[in-house]
Amino acid sequence: MAMNEDVNKLPLRKRRGDEEERGNVRVKRDKSDVSRLESCLDQPMDSSSIHEVIKYLPSPLPAKHYDIDTTEPIICGLTSLDELLSWKRSEANPFNVAVVPLAPREPPLADSPRRTLVSHDMMGGYLDDRFVQGTHTEAPYAFYHWKYIDIFNYFTHNMVTIPPAVWTNAAHKHGVVMIGTFITEWTDGREMCESFLKDEESYRAVADKLVQISHCYGFDGWLINIENTLSEVAVKNTPLFLRYLTDQMHLRVSGSLVLWYDSVVETGRLQWQNELNQNNSMFFDACDGFFTNYNWTEQNLEWMKDFSGVKGRQADVYVGVDVFARGEVVGGKFETNKALELIRKHNFSVAIFAPGWVYEAHDDKSEFPKNQDKFWALLSDYLYVHRTSLSLPFISSFCRGFGKAIHWKGQRESERSWFNLSSQEIQPLYYHTELEGGAWLRSRGCHEDAWSGGCSLLVDGLIPATYTSPVCAKIFSLHVPLAEKTLVSVIYKPTAGISVNLELKTADASLCTHMDMQDVQLSSLSPEHLDEEHQLVKQFSQLCGNFIPSGWTVRCSQLELRGCALREVCLSIQRDGEPEDTHFGCRLGQIMLLDVSNLQVPPDLIQGLCIYDMVWFRGVGSSPESTSPGLLLNATLRWDYPLHLVRHFRVYWRRLRGPDPRIPPGQLVLVGRAHSNLYRITELMVPEPPSLLELVVEPVVRKDFPIPENHWGRRSLSYTEDST
Repeated sequence: MAMNEDVNKLPLRKRRGDEEERGNVRVKRDKSDVSRLESCLDQPMDSSSIHEVIKYLPSPLPAKHYDIDTTEPIICGLTSLDELLSWKRSEANPFNVAVVPLAPREPPLADSPRRTLVSHDMMGGYLDDRFVQGTHTEAPYAFYHWKYIDIFNYFTHNMVTIPPAVWTNAAHKHGVVMIGTFITEWTDGREMCESFLKDEESYRAVADKLVQISHCYGFDGWLINIENTLSEVAVKNTPLFLRYLTDQMHLRVSGSLVLWYDSVVETGRLQWQNELNQNNSMFFDACDGFFTNYNWTEQNLEWMKDFSGVKGRQADVYVGVDVFARGEVVGGKFETNKALELIRKHNFSVAIFAPGWVYEAHDDKSEFPKNQDKFWALLSDYLYVHRTSLSLPFISSFCRGFGKAIHWKGQRESERSWFNLSSQEIQPLYYHTELEGGAWLRSRGCHEDAWSGGCSLLVDGLIPATYTSPVCAKIFSLHVPLAEKTLVSVIYKPTAGISVNLELKTADASLCTHMDMQDVQLSSLSPEHLDEEHQLVKQFSQLCGNFIPSGWTVRCSQLELRGCALREVCLSIQRDGEPEDTHFGCRLGQIMLLDVSNLQVPPDLIQGLCIYDMVWFRGVGSSPESTSPGLLLNATLRWDYPLHLVRHFRVYWRRLRGPDPRIPPGQLVLVGRAHSNLYRITELMVPEPPSLLELVVEPVVRKDFPIPENHWGRRSLSYTEDST
């Protein structure tokens, strides 16, 4: 595959190594005294407090999993065969384990006649996304058009590319399969292949490690990309390696895939074919799919359609499209739709390589969302919207996993730009549609204001004077089985002069199990708003904490349906007043559906909160408010809580007691959000020793109701300075 420019560039970032620039006071450490600090399992659970004697030692944490200067968790790939074969699950990066299971979709991948794969080759990979708990960056790259694609391949030129968990979590929420990459290239690649493809024992050892890595980190398979010549023995063993790897992946990881890239032919020569043919079909026969090279013509597609080796598996052939348009290719850039038109004409699947061109090739990174929306809109005629199958409670605040600020309940909680794809919620449909009579509709993310997370969904458009009926904007296409009584809550901000209502489209749930959904009849309904004095609204408001929406409108409705599934969520917008051309906008903050019979399920308690891997620094810290050197705490928190119940966790700290008894205990201060039962606190400036502080974890449940504080996790930490 093509090598993008700027492969070795990493994003600029404040680092603890910049001592002189940041005014840090670096403490000299005894490098001979490197030991792991108190482990989670060593801490007595019958005690609410632990004690720590501060010692300024080098970080004992492995540099491949933690930034050496900040101890932040990071992710990287494996670069050698030795590194792969010596990989152990016990030494895996616990922060990079994806926690979101692969959601089912309609239709299932196996039944999709024409699929769409995205291969994410972005400036060498592991950029902002290598910080698995997120990072602060002004203009990150993110992907959010999940409805259009089936498979996401995280691609780098490391020998083994392990997808960052933030990408796997986001993909899995939307039912998209996530695969890593195993690649060998050039002379070094040939030597690796001769080593591991020399016999059955060797290739099985490599395959077993790839299976273990995928299973451990929670992603769904591999793209195998051998781009070097192979000896007669190695090429003979390659299909056997592929078949063994594929079989083992299917046994260990449900819904997994192994794909082969068009490179080597059956003689062992590196000879890209730009099609599936008799020279490379032996590899296709041994795995789940074939990813062609990019320099094909329509003649290749026509020939391949009639090739006997593809019969019955046309959907397993992914025709490659290089968005950078390198070489003699069809389309590319903002004309990539020309390639998709031909590929779909011949009923093949498509592999879109490096769609990050919309970010990488444009100097003004702030224009990235606009460029990305334009790119995918141009392809939309040749893509297929899939329905993710979800259960109640369903909630989305439209967060795309990045923003200019973090919002919570309509208030700005943090003013810093941020990026963390694990925060991405179920994404809506993004489009710009021209309607009859000059009307138009558009939906897009808006980072200027949000209810929760980084952005809201802005639906805007024009209602011509000639329109007397509402315009309808489709927000979600999904599959959610409804309860007999379902509460629907929508939070929004409309412009003046319009009325806004939800329009929901449902179907008989029993019919939705069929493969062909084209003939299933959808019923449309507009649920009536419930009055504020309605008992259900009162109960809901009380459970929500009677929050003040700060300019947002909160509307509740109740559905009473039996045996139905929600298929589409739309927004109906009508002009108020006299007929005239009306430009409108409506910012959607959150949509939620709840089972009325299950509103007050007793909340679970966070249990077993422990603190370990503590590292102490003296310096300025990473907070923008930090201006003078102080004591910095770095520590890992771990706890137990059912992850399927939560959207995320909020991690806090507060001072309980310090050297001066006249200073009262402090208020809770938010440290960050966690998306698993694990969180690394880094560069937290804390009071000088001796002192006592408390670390607190609050679960934010999917029902979005506040959890009583006596159900939160708490652990206090006392510390004194080493006097030796």
